[in-house]
Amino acid sequence: MTARPRRPRGLLTRLTRAGERPDELESIVAHLHLLLNTRVGEALCAADFGVIDFADVVHSFPAATQALQQSIRATILQYEPRLRNVVVQPVTSTDTLTLAFEISARLRKQTQSVRLWTEMTASGRIQVSRQSS
Repeated sequence: MTARPRRPRGLLTRLTRAGERPDELESIVAHLHLLLNTRVGEALCAADFGVIDFADVVHSFPAATQALQQSIRATILQYEPRLRNVVVQPVTSTDTLTLAFEISARLRKQTQSVRLWTEMTASGRIQVSRQSS
């Protein structure tokens, strides 16, 4: 598992690439990073955009892991249309203060399967990266 450096996003970045087409999976990972680091209620345009705040459910641990797992899956299904057949599974992390999940899915327009790794640190931030096969 290696974290990829985040590239700047936005209209000006796309214009400066002079027609270079961005990697679809890289775009999905960047979108999931944004999506999973937004808490429900933070986005004014969509009240259900984002995942539940782990601080709100941590008192019910270990059931909180399942609540976060379900929230991640539901959010991806609703707000990342490029993925289908989404499965989110908790996995063991090397850091005892980190919750980790594996996201496996298929790209909507292709038969290619995708495996991503997410880690939620003690600060509540979620890192998303491609999982090496």
